[in-house]
Amino acid sequence: MNAPQSARPARKALVIGGSLGGLFAANLLLRAGWDVHVHERVADELESRGAGVVTHPELMEVLSAAGVDVTDGIGVEVRERITLARDGQVEDSRPLPQLLTAWGRLYQVLRRAFPSERYHNGRQLVSFEQDAAGVRATFADGDVVAADLLVAADGLRSTVRQLLQPETRPRYAGYLAWRGLVEEASLSPRALAELFPYFAFGLPPREQMIAYPVAGQGNSVAPGKRRYNFVWYRPADQDTTLREMLTDATGKTWPDGIPPPLIRPEVLAAARQAAHEVLAPQFAEVVQKTPNLFFQPIFDLESSALAFGRVALLGDAAFVARPHCGMGVTKAGSDAAALVRALAETPDVPSALQAYEASRLAAGSFIVNHARALGAYMQAQISTPAEREMAERYRSTEAVMRETAVPPVPH
Repeated sequence: MNAPQSARPARKALVIGGSLGGLFAANLLLRAGWDVHVHERVADELESRGAGVVTHPELMEVLSAAGVDVTDGIGVEVRERITLARDGQVEDSRPLPQLLTAWGRLYQVLRRAFPSERYHNGRQLVSFEQDAAGVRATFADGDVVAADLLVAADGLRSTVRQLLQPETRPRYAGYLAWRGLVEEASLSPRALAELFPYFAFGLPPREQMIAYPVAGQGNSVAPGKRRYNFVWYRPADQDTTLREMLTDATGKTWPDGIPPPLIRPEVLAAARQAAHEVLAPQFAEVVQKTPNLFFQPIFDLESSALAFGRVALLGDAAFVARPHCGMGVTKAGSDAAALVRALAETPDVPSALQAYEASRLAAGSFIVNHARALGAYMQAQISTPAEREMAERYRSTEAVMRETAVPPVPH
């Protein structure tokens, strides 16, 4: 006779990666009755990455399901989008209310919702094996942990994905993104009045600036205490310009992205000078006053499968779309929700993961391809007719404001 459901031991899940995707999965699995532990390779607590995040209704629903009070100061609301011409005048505008937050704020609320004793730092996965009975993960310290399910949420350079799909690698998109945050209190009266209240765009030839307000230190949303976040896209040839920028003062090149403290002073100075030469004065001021200016190469990543027996890829471990859609965090939350829903509907883990893959594989591919189209005109090389067509389509202020950081709709 089978034991009552309540008397059965909880099924065990290992989540590899303790960033936002991993925390979405861990919180949702825990609330669905799973015995969940998160293993994060970084030894210390993850800190804010200095990045803004555009929220969407879908993201807010997943946050609520994960145990987060979404009314508790998640972000800053804007009512309108504007595009600034080179001289600083408003070239175009579009009403679009949105709630804008920061990576650090989302990490804080998701981390707080998950029991600390179940979150383990300094845990580098080395390998795993699985059979009909379960999956066993081996870590760098020699520890072996058994579970019914392994969720790979370990990001763009996922160890799990590299073990499962070594042929699936990030592909450089042909341009990079300068990023930063500037304190609201440091901005001039002009920038405060003409820039800060808006989700703002600048469209120099072959470039794009996007900027918007987010919470400040301590996640404050009080006027005067907030910050202004920006992403400035610029083309960079991989073998020449990008390689030079990714080389530190010792001559070492960091092909996956240089740590911000190692960016050479002359590279930073050149970016600040370029901001004055090509951007509206309000944007140039923001770049000039950003104390921790840094850049990231932009990559595409598209997995051909998400389910491998008892192992599932999720979030950036599965797909990485260029940031133009503003869907990276929302997609990770939606992946986690779909995974937990499939596991609830289908008790057999491998069968449930196949259902999860069926529900999310096409969605991930669609977002990656839509973001690729949005960013085509910034590529250092445009080599195909399709890329030329997309580059032409997304040059106008109307198209960029209509579709950037808005959930894409399949045509």
